[in-house]
Amino acid sequence: MAGKPVLHHFNGRGRMECIRWLLAAAGVEFEEKFIERPEDLEKLRKDGKLMFEQVPMVEIDGMTLVQTRAILNYIATKYDLYGKDVKERTLIDMYTEGIVDVTEMMLQLILCPPDQKEAKISMIKDRTKNRYLPAFEKVLKSHGQDYLVGNRLTRVDIHLLELLLYIEELDSSLLAPFPLLKALKSRLSSLPNVKKFLQPGSQRKPPVDAKQIEEARKLFKF
Repeated sequence: MAGKPVLHHFNGRGRMECIRWLLAAAGVEFEEKFIERPEDLEKLRKDGKLMFEQVPMVEIDGMTLVQTRAILNYIATKYDLYGKDVKERTLIDMYTEGIVDVTEMMLQLILCPPDQKEAKISMIKDRTKNRYLPAFEKVLKSHGQDYLVGNRLTRVDIHLLELLLYIEELDSSLLAPFPLLKALKSRLSSLPNVKKFLQPGSQRKPPVDAKQIEEARKLFKF
């Protein structure tokens, strides 16, 4: 029997958090090996573990996987969270890319110079409220089902829940005009595996603070 997946990243959200979310939603236990010093990252590189010399990296089923989307695709396919056919998978991919758009903007905010931060937050709020959330609300309204694709849980529901929680951290009022998204958030949060992941003491990571940003800068030299 294969062992637990092992996740290699720093002890923070970053690009690994969506992988943690998807594994947790699938009910998969995983281990984490945190990169705490530049030497840890360099050892992974020298050992040939990082194809493109960067993390996230996941060891799973005898494979060493890098690149976030590839890792997510594998997990979603293995645990039947990727739709029933090519049409459903295409919708899942399309919606996921929209979610990634917003997530990337939020990741950039972490490294934004202080004098540009207010303008960046304003832009993120505007696009979230007027472009992305209306699009997902429209999808739910169009078919009246409990999930975004195929009327069953898929990876994109988990990705969207994660994003909705980040949006609430940024400004909880942004979700107010979107009753179907709020209902989806509540439904998904009640699923046993998700509910467990949302509890204190889980492997879910808190919002990034100034100390973590500084530690990440030293590790990854950005």
